[in-house]
Amino acid sequence: MDRLHSMRVFCRVIDSGSFAAAAREMNLSPAVVTRLVADLEEHLGARLINRTTRRLALTDIGEAYLERTRQILTEVEEAEALASTASTEPRGHLRILAPPAFAVHQLAKHLPRFHALYPKITLELSAPGPVETVDENFDVSIISMGRRPLDGDFVARRLACSEVIACASPEYLDKNGRPEHPHDLVLHEAMLPTFLREITFMRGNHGDDEPAGDSFTLTPHRPVLGTIHTDTLYAAALHGLGISGLPSFVVEDALLEHALERVLPEWHLLTITLYAAMPTRKHVPARTRAFVDFLLQTFGGEDRDPWLIAAGCETKRRVAAVA
Repeated sequence: MDRLHSMRVFCRVIDSGSFAAAAREMNLSPAVVTRLVADLEEHLGARLINRTTRRLALTDIGEAYLERTRQILTEVEEAEALASTASTEPRGHLRILAPPAFAVHQLAKHLPRFHALYPKITLELSAPGPVETVDENFDVSIISMGRRPLDGDFVARRLACSEVIACASPEYLDKNGRPEHPHDLVLHEAMLPTFLREITFMRGNHGDDEPAGDSFTLTPHRPVLGTIHTDTLYAAALHGLGISGLPSFVVEDALLEHALERVLPEWHLLTITLYAAMPTRKHVPARTRAFVDFLLQTFGGEDRDPWLIAAGCETKRRVAAVA
């Protein structure tokens, strides 16, 4: 029995929640996964998992064994990383966690270039929902943060800042007019995340610890569309349903193609900072370093919005009057 392989399979079964899911993720048959875990239990002389028709549950011994197994596998990975640092060509499997909208609108379109640079690195991308801290089950977590500072025992590199801006299709604006101030939005069809009851627009340096900015808060009439799904808001805006606030990294291509138009170009709703974060480890594999460096090169790593700059509609900053 390949002990390390069996330990990896055991961890994947627990992480994925079922033998069948682990088999799919590891490209093995369910029978092989079941046998490897059973062989591991036989070798240890202890049951690790209680199997029921609905779910898997770790035994007490299984809980303790899982914790130690994760530590052992991490040490093995670090030893392999240390041995491979002299390699000129990064290789191996990389697990990435990212917010869904960022994965769809940014990562996906840049991955072919990464693959061309590093053909021996394979990627496993998970995008189940918002990411606000590091998940140690992944090599790299793409964290999206609003005003709250980063907090946790991990290493993070800033990729870029993204403003959430108001957008609508040119057809909608031609038909309904272009707002000149946020208070004009009460006359328009709004599309909002369902958890928002009011929206605050900011102008100038508001939110950047400088007192020069303005803000305007309004409670729109019942939104024509409410959803927490960013890409649904995006698609509805593209098809002319109304005005929606969307991150610049989502609307970059639509702005470049003039499928969407920025509304109220002096105002924005929120600034999001994006980070590439890694669990704190002594030795970072060459493949992880290569991927993080690629992200930094791609998105700039600066405290600015590269997507609005690329689309030619960076937030207009008012110049203070000179006495």
